[in-house]
Amino acid sequence: MTGDDADVLVVGAGPAGLTLANLLTEAGVSVIVLERNEHIIDHARAVGIDDEAIRTLQTFRLAETVLANSLQNAPIRYHDSRGRVLTHVAPTARPYGWPRRNLFHQPFLEERLREALVNAAGPQALRTGHEVVGLEQDADGVRLTVRTVGERRSLRARFAVGADGGRSFVRDAVGVRLHGTTAPSKWLVVDVSKDSWDAPYSAVYTSADRPAMTIPLPFGLRRFEFRIKPAEDPEAFAAEGNVAAMLRRFYPTGELPTVVRSRVYWHHSRTASAFRSGSVFLAGDAAHLQPPFFGQGMNSGLRDVTNLYWKLAAAVEGRGGDALLDSYDRERRPTADAMVAFATQMGRYYKARNRFTESVRNALFRGLQRVPGGRDYILQMKYKPAPRYTEGLVVDGRNAARTSLLGRAFPQPQVSTADGRRRLDDVLGVRTAVLALAPDATAALTDRTLEGIRAQGGVVFQSAPPGIFERASVAVRQAQLDRGVLELTDTDGTLRDLLLAHPDDQLYVIRPDRYVGATARAADADRILGEYLALLDG
Repeated sequence: MTGDDADVLVVGAGPAGLTLANLLTEAGVSVIVLERNEHIIDHARAVGIDDEAIRTLQTFRLAETVLANSLQNAPIRYHDSRGRVLTHVAPTARPYGWPRRNLFHQPFLEERLREALVNAAGPQALRTGHEVVGLEQDADGVRLTVRTVGERRSLRARFAVGADGGRSFVRDAVGVRLHGTTAPSKWLVVDVSKDSWDAPYSAVYTSADRPAMTIPLPFGLRRFEFRIKPAEDPEAFAAEGNVAAMLRRFYPTGELPTVVRSRVYWHHSRTASAFRSGSVFLAGDAAHLQPPFFGQGMNSGLRDVTNLYWKLAAAVEGRGGDALLDSYDRERRPTADAMVAFATQMGRYYKARNRFTESVRNALFRGLQRVPGGRDYILQMKYKPAPRYTEGLVVDGRNAARTSLLGRAFPQPQVSTADGRRRLDDVLGVRTAVLALAPDATAALTDRTLEGIRAQGGVVFQSAPPGIFERASVAVRQAQLDRGVLELTDTDGTLRDLLLAHPDDQLYVIRPDRYVGATARAADADRILGEYLALLDG
């Protein structure tokens, strides 16, 4: 510490801000979260959490708790205006080690995130009822002016992160603007409790007249969303009597569920012009806003903070140059913008302009499912854009093919070490990891490169199928261990299959956010790792 109140100040205690604070704490960085509201908002905003987000929660041991209180791998059914099922999306694959689509209750998640932070960093790390009203930067960091009941005070830190929502004070204070559009139509969102409708799937009604959707949630909750027509008065549409009439369509007999919230929303498609301004960073809704048609708003925010936390931690520890911090904007802004565009396009499919365009769209949907691989493309949600970083902390030392995992998230199989069978991330830890899939890849690394990896807090693993290490000579194994190369057994064959699919990618650099920073053949491994380490040093 240098006299600052914390290494990092986080403004906003929503899912993005709290997740960032927990990740920083796990990495040994001191953090304070400042939240204007005293209490958690008791209604859900986000309702879907994907496998990448669950993987992030795994980093600080919260994944199992959240999943146990979610509807896992919840399917989606898309209907046309006549109620016929267009397609049924039911993902079962777990490329990142967790279910791909899960429905959750946001207040429950935020409660668990707060508990995790306070337990790990102490009660002083979370300060509710603290509204940030001033921000100044200088050569040493950031000063925030905070208003609490009866007083104002200032807090200093090396860095500050604005995760304070779509109306971000931090974003405005550093002069960053949102670019994009706001849809002219509005939607009514209705959350109910005591749900009695036996429909354990999300349903999307792509009517040309009034698109709607319904989403089952844990704890007996359910969400409905209805598009408000341009000629309709939003206030009248949201009136209690009209809401009851809309719900009666889904509950034709018996008692209606209890309405716990009814609110009109605009749909925004906007991205900030910059995600970094000096020592200040933006994340979550402060950095990008997207319509909810693909359920990626909160998930994109968690990708932001997963990308950012380890870079801030390295900077706090004095590792890495300015390029390390700049890479957050270079990597996240283009991919967040692409997700905003995708969610916006999905919304256009929900509402056909007329019956003719609806029939054309329906034919395309059904035709795709008849094409070889098309059904699996839909069922396993392969249409979801997978972020790929082509700039920033990525070294393409040999013009890797587009099918390569370079710049993409690395899979998370089950592996075995001397400590038993575990998920890969739990073995790699919160650090840069070099993973060799070919037996001669680590042997090609010089002692200087290995030392450079360790200087960055990294570790090197050699992977092999079951039994290989046991059959290797004691001298060979000891030589590797003496050089700091650890052994990892490819228990279920995922890493073997990865090498078969990409034979030129014999060694991977896996960043702390689990994205691949470099790949190499054994013969090029030392050179490419040297280039990657130089990039980290800036």
